[in-house]
Amino acid sequence: MGSFISGIAGIGLAILMAGPAAHAAEPLRRSYPGTLRVEVDASDTVHRILRVRERIPVVAGPLALAYPQWLPGKHAPRGQIDKLAGLRFRAADREVEWTRDPLDVYTFHLDVPAGASELVAEFEFLAPQDRTQGRIVVTPAMINVQWEAVSLYPAGVAARGVTIEAELRLPDGWHYATALERADGTAATTAPAGGVVRFAPVTYDTFVDSPLYAGRHFRQVELQSGARPVRLNLFADDAPSLEAKPEQLKPHADLVVQARRLFGAQPYDHYDFLLALSDELGGIGLEHHRSSENAVDPAYFTAWDRQVSERSLLPHEFTHSWNGKFRRPAGLATANFNTPMDGELLWVYEGQTQYWGQVLAARSGLWSMEQARDALAIVASTYTANRPGFAWRDVRDTTRDPVIAARRPLPYRSWQMSEDYYSAGQLAWLAVDAKLRELTGERRSLDDFARAFFGTGDGRWDVEPYDFDDVVAALDRIARHDWAAFLRARIDANAAPLDGLAASGWRLAYAETPSAFQRAMEQDRKSLDRSASIGLVVGSKDGRILDVRWDGPAFKAGLAASGTLVAVDGRAFTPERLATAIAGSKTSSAPIELLVKDGDRYRTIRVDYHGGARYPRLERIPGTPDRLGSILAPRTR
Repeated sequence: MGSFISGIAGIGLAILMAGPAAHAAEPLRRSYPGTLRVEVDASDTVHRILRVRERIPVVAGPLALAYPQWLPGKHAPRGQIDKLAGLRFRAADREVEWTRDPLDVYTFHLDVPAGASELVAEFEFLAPQDRTQGRIVVTPAMINVQWEAVSLYPAGVAARGVTIEAELRLPDGWHYATALERADGTAATTAPAGGVVRFAPVTYDTFVDSPLYAGRHFRQVELQSGARPVRLNLFADDAPSLEAKPEQLKPHADLVVQARRLFGAQPYDHYDFLLALSDELGGIGLEHHRSSENAVDPAYFTAWDRQVSERSLLPHEFTHSWNGKFRRPAGLATANFNTPMDGELLWVYEGQTQYWGQVLAARSGLWSMEQARDALAIVASTYTANRPGFAWRDVRDTTRDPVIAARRPLPYRSWQMSEDYYSAGQLAWLAVDAKLRELTGERRSLDDFARAFFGTGDGRWDVEPYDFDDVVAALDRIARHDWAAFLRARIDANAAPLDGLAASGWRLAYAETPSAFQRAMEQDRKSLDRSASIGLVVGSKDGRILDVRWDGPAFKAGLAASGTLVAVDGRAFTPERLATAIAGSKTSSAPIELLVKDGDRYRTIRVDYHGGARYPRLERIPGTPDRLGSILAPRTR
């Protein structure tokens, strides 16, 4: 009992004596004695309130508690402290006053009274009522519980050194899924009588890494059985959305097979896809070590062909179990959730995951080979025609964007750029793959790197950090080359890394009609991307101007990224009339005339463009090896 008391007292005293926010700079304690217990009542879906009671073992004296701020997968200080309300503490049958740290609003200081062995914290998480307040996580049919939003933990302590157990109350009859194990050891997916589910104790880092979906309409599909089971947990706004056909579920099972063949080992004891088929729950694609949070259109299965662009989401998030969770850049492998992160290597973490996500979509059959090529053509076109921002930024600088912009809408994304380490990183890794194949006479590839670098943790879900030199050394073991210079030339340059396309045997071309993939993507997103022609992205239903390419034809004519496109060449806007005007520009000397309403003002914009319709495609370069075809082909072993 003595070590228990001195351990807690020492933590609180060291933090308070060092001054405000000192825990961020002080070395972290490795452990916190005892077990935290959090009870979350998520049954009030009408008011969208999650009510929290948390019991924290303590001793008398100063104590600091933290609300998670720097969140894995978001790579930024995005903890929803603004949604926490009604905070109060009790210990030894009395109220305990608290103060918020003046320099770190995520930390709360208090003085535990004499004789107390347990501190009880109570507060509410007020989930957004409207999308303007943040992502919707509670609907009449579904709940997404992210544990970091409904818990506090001792400041200045490593998250792995804190043990916590959770109890969750759900609406009666609801089903749930999470990577957490139940306290009774069962694999039940329906809340028991009274709606209370109790989970086994875990470390706080595992707790935060194991979100939960719950809902009225649920279906679980086993994608892989045996020692490393993988499950697809479907939640929907209504029951008909769950009606997936066997031929639609098969590529999801094949995704697990192809990922296993790519990486070798599986860095989890089990894995749960949490997939919401909803237009009410907020959109998300967020990685975790043994699960992932995903939300797609409710017609993901029922309008399968129209949802083609959505089908690379699960391969991307699944890949993160290897790249981003098991192997993680050292700057992102922080010891707790209130230590700032360094995203310098997000072009590896996210860029290579973006690469493998689309490759695995093709290898599993979630995409056809043609769809995968058409998706890559859109990426290549973006970085050929729609990223003038490379004149002043590079890929590495965009790794700071999760902190700089926090995914807020931007006035001119093509010039400002935003998190381009995803798709520009994907292109850089295509260049690496092609180079490995060239250097080894097509005998080795990025597959070999993936297996050697990410595939060493079978059944484990700890973290093995890496740095730039580790990546370079691993590539060099596959094929000797100056990989540091090769990577820097693509990540640090004021130019898009486009050379991998030609090195893979293909080149970007433009057609006069969109591919089936682009038509489906635009239908799903309800937008028309005409960046490669007049430099405009517009809403397909309402004509709302979503983006204008910096220094593009529409920009030079005086069009800004605001307002609504009302008419095209004197007639009311429709997608067809805009397409006709752009196509006709090739044989016309007259400008395209756009009538735009911005607020209560109308303006006529004359766009002097004569290039015709331009829709991206890939075409083979004669006489070159088809490396892209080899990359996208499914693996047989």
